[in-house]
Amino acid sequence: MAEFLVRMALWVWVWVWVWVWVSLCFHGAWSVETTKEEQAPWRIHTLFSVECQNYFDWQTVGLVHSFKKARQPGPITRLLSCTDEEKKKYKGMNLAPTFEVPSMSRHPKTGDWYPAINKPAGVVHWLKHSPDAQNVDWVVILDADMIIRGPIIPWEIGAEKGRPVAAYYGYLIGCNNALAALHTKHPELCDKVGGLLAMHIDDLRKLAPLWLSKTEEVREDRAHWGTNLTGDIYGKGWISEMYGYSFGAAEAGLRHKINDNLMIYPGYVPREGVEPILLHYGLPFSVGNWSFSKLDHHEDDIVFKCGKVFPIPPYPKEVELMEPDPNKRRGLFINIECINTLNEGILAQHAVNGCPKSGWSKYMSFLKSKKFAELTMPKRLTPASLELMEDRQQQQVTDDAEKPHPKIHTIFSTECIPYFDWQTVGLVHSFHLSGQPGNITRLLSCTDEDLKKYKGHDLAPTHYVPSMSEHPLTGDWYPAINKPAAVLHWLNHAKIDAEFIVILDADMILRGPITPWEFKAARGRPVSTPYEYLIGCDNELAQLHTRHPEACDKVGGVIIMHIEDLRKFALLWLHKTEEVRADKDHYARNFTGDIYSSGWISEMYGYSFGAAELNLRHLISDEIMIYPGYVPQPGVRYRVFHYGLEFRVGNWSFDKAKWRNADVVNKCWAKFLDPPDPSTLDKSDNEILQRDLLSIECIRTINEALRLHHERKCPNPSLVSTSKLDTASEVAYSRKFGNVDVGYAVKSNNNSEEVNHSQESSEPTEGDDSRFSSLRFWIVVLWGVSGLGFVAVMFFLFLIRKGKGSRSKHHRNKRRTSYSGFMD
Repeated sequence: MAEFLVRMALWVWVWVWVWVWVSLCFHGAWSVETTKEEQAPWRIHTLFSVECQNYFDWQTVGLVHSFKKARQPGPITRLLSCTDEEKKKYKGMNLAPTFEVPSMSRHPKTGDWYPAINKPAGVVHWLKHSPDAQNVDWVVILDADMIIRGPIIPWEIGAEKGRPVAAYYGYLIGCNNALAALHTKHPELCDKVGGLLAMHIDDLRKLAPLWLSKTEEVREDRAHWGTNLTGDIYGKGWISEMYGYSFGAAEAGLRHKINDNLMIYPGYVPREGVEPILLHYGLPFSVGNWSFSKLDHHEDDIVFKCGKVFPIPPYPKEVELMEPDPNKRRGLFINIECINTLNEGILAQHAVNGCPKSGWSKYMSFLKSKKFAELTMPKRLTPASLELMEDRQQQQVTDDAEKPHPKIHTIFSTECIPYFDWQTVGLVHSFHLSGQPGNITRLLSCTDEDLKKYKGHDLAPTHYVPSMSEHPLTGDWYPAINKPAAVLHWLNHAKIDAEFIVILDADMILRGPITPWEFKAARGRPVSTPYEYLIGCDNELAQLHTRHPEACDKVGGVIIMHIEDLRKFALLWLHKTEEVRADKDHYARNFTGDIYSSGWISEMYGYSFGAAELNLRHLISDEIMIYPGYVPQPGVRYRVFHYGLEFRVGNWSFDKAKWRNADVVNKCWAKFLDPPDPSTLDKSDNEILQRDLLSIECIRTINEALRLHHERKCPNPSLVSTSKLDTASEVAYSRKFGNVDVGYAVKSNNNSEEVNHSQESSEPTEGDDSRFSSLRFWIVVLWGVSGLGFVAVMFFLFLIRKGKGSRSKHHRNKRRTSYSGFMD
């Protein structure tokens, strides 16, 4: 028994040691593995660049506070650029972990004053001189005017070595034009990015010197600071540093993964399912009657004034009552979260500064509440947040291929005068030829007196609109206001089943379809063509007439807009037109770009300022429209001629203004002077040749439209006859069409063949009518006789069956059997 107990104890002892040894091995391996896992992720360093100013101090406090609140891994460093004089007076050295860098606000060689260059210069200096730069794998670069909502971990958002992740800066249009070709050998690699940058340290080492040198290069290229090349609304080269980054990255061969979901500007509404983890409050934003703009606090030393905070935004309960749409309401909550986090950080800094503890207030109580803690807890990435632009665009292409295209309706505005009639004839004719989908409608503005005398009702499908040429309240004579007034009237009185509206001017010729799917129009994102002479978007005119001058786009001519955007926008278009028209103090050319200084382009500004009020930012395409007489870009297939200016081919010229009073529509066989034959053109200069060929095409299309119109309306001079046959045909034609040319009323572009067929078919003669009438009579008689015969036979059979009804059952059965085959 004892021996058995000893053996049992020995076995137990062995199994215990085996268990301990295995546990230690597994635990040790796990511990080492965990250590490696912990070491790799936390080798992240966050950088942001500032200067020694109050303006950057309160931004620093907000960003660093949100950095801690969001639990962003790794350290954060402020790159502080100060001159020696600024540093002597500077009070904010303790606001954040700081690495001082020499100030380049005043360039040491050129003397150019450009503080934004401190950002790349600071990064270069940090890489060379900071010990932290030697102990990091990934770098996240932010701007000071940001609030972090959740951890920004490079590999989680898709960053790889050689493929940094960045936010989208769509206004950097220089990546797509001559600016990129001038400043990088690889313009095809230029990405429109900025704001949030997450990249591997090795990529940053390669990029940083190029970022700095390209910034200097673009800054010195004053000849290309124009808004049309850079997208800079001030045209002052202020965004040279942004282009320095994009061009430097292109030179380094870095292609970005672009994510436009991770970062959002307060005031914008996030996409459904997207949880932004970074707020960039670079633009003004509002919630109800409350608003905030960082520029209003440029000199504000709020960090050092105990108890002072930014204007208190509405509380969450108030926001819930403001907006029924849940996604828009989510956008409003983001707005108040931004300013509340900023205020919370400032109050925390006041405590660090030794300020006395503030007394109770409703706002202080809210900032310490459980509700606020829940609203501002660190946000986690959603699958939608991680979706890259390239993936979504690819998915969009797939979706577009699978689903039917949205319906389109094309509209244009005219008045009851001959000047617009010949333009209408040309535009509607070209609409048929172009393949433009959907219907077309003329918005015709006429007074009652004009309408009584008007002859052109049948020139196009028409919606009639009361004229506002003479303003009903002010008496101001301004016919151009009819355009927004007519669009508004049409929206309120017509039944519209289209999803997108294409708005044209009457003095246009369509050469091909203008579709939202080709030019990437979307709800909230209309498409238009550039009108660079609208300089009022860049000066005090915009500041006077819109709360969002930064959103003013210099566009016009061709507009592709979602119907819901147009419904919201049309009334503002009209009101802003009235407002600009009434502002006679700012008619001058230096404000408006109007060469006549007469307020004649007030309607165009009404459009731009109205769109800015709604923050409707346009996709601007210079490949839709061309003015005849302009040299075309090689390879571009323009869809519209806009013949608003005089153009020439050799000694021949055309100016629509010279035909203002000419009635070429109602005067039979009238047309414009034919342009030169293309075969006679000089072919030595291809650019001039292509320009002239387009000019000839434009006027030939108008003349062809007039010829077809006259063929429908006028007797052919070579076939004039007084015979009864011709007279009968004319009468039949008039009886068929009346005052409205039914065959010509445009339903859709697909009806063009049917229209031509109806116009060219001959009418029947009187002889044909009489023969047809006689044949029809005998056919009716034959059908009548046949019907009566059938009734008589059936009646006869009925009488026979009834007469035999008294016979015996045997006979009845026999009779039924004998007739069964017939009945079957």
